[in-house]
Amino acid sequence: MRDDGSGTTDEASGRYGATPPEGNVGIDRGKIVGDAMAVTAKWSLRFIVICAAAALLLWLLSKLWVGIFPVMLALIVSTVLSGPVGWMRRRGVPAALAAAVTLIVSLLLVLGTLAAIAPSIVAQTGDVVDRASQGIVTVREWLGGPPINLDNEQLDDAIKEATGWLQERASDIASGVFTGVSAVTSAFVTLALVLVLTFFFIKDGPSFLPWLRRTAGRTAGEHLTEMLTRVWVTLGGFIRTQAIVSAVDAFFIGLGLIVLSVPLAPALAILTFMAGFIPIVGAFVAGALAVLVALVSNGWVTALWVLGIVLLVQQVEGNVLQPLLQSRSMKMHPVIILLSVAAGGTLFGIPGAFLAVPVAASVVVALRYLSEQIDLRTGDLHPEEIKLATPEGAITARHGVEAGQRTRDELERSGAEEFVVGEDPDAEPATRRIAGSPLLGRLHRRRRRR
Repeated sequence: MRDDGSGTTDEASGRYGATPPEGNVGIDRGKIVGDAMAVTAKWSLRFIVICAAAALLLWLLSKLWVGIFPVMLALIVSTVLSGPVGWMRRRGVPAALAAAVTLIVSLLLVLGTLAAIAPSIVAQTGDVVDRASQGIVTVREWLGGPPINLDNEQLDDAIKEATGWLQERASDIASGVFTGVSAVTSAFVTLALVLVLTFFFIKDGPSFLPWLRRTAGRTAGEHLTEMLTRVWVTLGGFIRTQAIVSAVDAFFIGLGLIVLSVPLAPALAILTFMAGFIPIVGAFVAGALAVLVALVSNGWVTALWVLGIVLLVQQVEGNVLQPLLQSRSMKMHPVIILLSVAAGGTLFGIPGAFLAVPVAASVVVALRYLSEQIDLRTGDLHPEEIKLATPEGAITARHGVEAGQRTRDELERSGAEEFVVGEDPDAEPATRRIAGSPLLGRLHRRRRRR
């Protein structure tokens, strides 16, 4: 091959350099572009259909949320209580008795904890209110001094305007009070429904999957058994991990508040524990509230100490404790967690934010299972490389391999060629992909001849 210095070669004129080929002499460019547009149109239509189905699902959830929320909450509680029930059932305790004992003991523990801290909350609330009133007076004096220099008349006018605005909306406030009473009543009804559903879930849970296999059919039932079992295990592990992490946060932050003599320390510790089930956002809100109470009650020095304790505990929890407790299968990227909490809170309020991460974790498990089934059919994954949860999972994995082999056999009978992805045409079979294109097959054979 000779290079004459002009930027082109005499072996392949136009291969590189300034001289282009005269027109389209290979495969018709219009056909290539048309095929690409057809594929793009098909995937775009599929994407639109999926988005429409997701929008319809969210709309149905919003309409049925009153009934769905207790069921989801009961399922989450059941993942925690199913362990003690299973332990008692393995020792001969009847299912109904085991479920009832577990539920009653758990309820008594929660109510006993609340009853133990209630007197201190009632006793210290008045002190916090008094300190808040003093803080308002201090702020008013600060606003009256330099550099703001607001005189008392301006402050009085602002207070009068605020009072008039409240009086004008007295009816709205009254209706809001009645709405609050209705919400409290609805919360008690929801709690009762959750307790009843939890009882039946932990009592009859082991018979659910056999019923599902009988109802859905052999093939679908096997897939659902493996996938739902993985979701259950992941959800239970996630909830238990979050409970341990939240308990550690609540203990050390509450201990710091007690040492610093911050009012309402037990209540703030319990709030920190509950907020820990809303990752990232919950910890931030609970920590901010603890700092605010310390600021109002004890001053800015104590508030800074509380802020330091909260940041230290949360850093240790986020960088040491949580990675140590969570297995790889339950980890989700922080962006997914934030987006899930934001979407759940926007669509369904505080309950949605609370349930967002468990729901996201369940969806991730389902998507991983579907990805495994695809990889089994493509030959990129083997059953022995999968951590199976049920005997039905071994059956579905074997069926996936057999389905992939049938697909390869059909492609071979139809004349499809294997095309090597990469620079080495003699790579191992694991690096090959089925192309199904005679053109790619000819390119593959041409590369081998070279």
